[in-house]
Amino acid sequence: MSESSIDDSNSSSPHPDYAEIVVVRHGETAWNAANRIQGQLDVELNETGRQQAVAVADRLSRESKVSIIYSSDLQRAFETAQVIASKCGGVEVVKDSGLRERHLGDLQGVVYHEMTKYPAAYKAFMSKNEDQEIPGGGESFVQLFDRSTSALQRIALKHQGERVVVVTHGAFIRSLYRWACPTGKPAGKVLNTSISVFHLYGEDKWILKVWGDVSHLSQTGFLESGFGGDKTSG
Repeated sequence: MSESSIDDSNSSSPHPDYAEIVVVRHGETAWNAANRIQGQLDVELNETGRQQAVAVADRLSRESKVSIIYSSDLQRAFETAQVIASKCGGVEVVKDSGLRERHLGDLQGVVYHEMTKYPAAYKAFMSKNEDQEIPGGGESFVQLFDRSTSALQRIALKHQGERVVVVTHGAFIRSLYRWACPTGKPAGKVLNTSISVFHLYGEDKWILKVWGDVSHLSQTGFLESGFGGDKTSG
């Protein structure tokens, strides 16, 4: 049985008993701005997303030292990770396909309000059955949950006592929240370049220290940017 909780206190420096994992959602893309579903399609950052990446990188560069950065291999995440790495003194970035967004099958590339044109995929996407896969190779919620939590545990076990950044995607991050806070309030939207901090003790104890913090964007005008950070994925 996993032990999990949320702690609203400020994140502290890493302790030998746990890995501190700073999870960052990628910056905005043109598809985010157009409400187009990305899933695992490879879309680059737009100019807003690049400025968001600089803002989150500046913030992380002023905080505790980062040992290594893991990134989804999709370019919107990898580009965000590279900006962070540069600002944090040239930290190594490791691409990890296990950190990709949820695969949304036949809905990938579709504008959100046009999903009903793909009735089988739309029905699967809206289903309350968490084992329901989406036609066209899409993942179920359970498959995403298993992949995301396993990926974070794998990284944490390699880096006990260290502070690590993971750059990934909205639905992926929401799955991590469900693991850390299974009885908590709904996760809400995960905004572009928001920061969430998890402390992982071994394999079965997660503490969520910070959730969805975008204070680094408060002066940028990009605060509301975030399509795909909820159940729409992307």
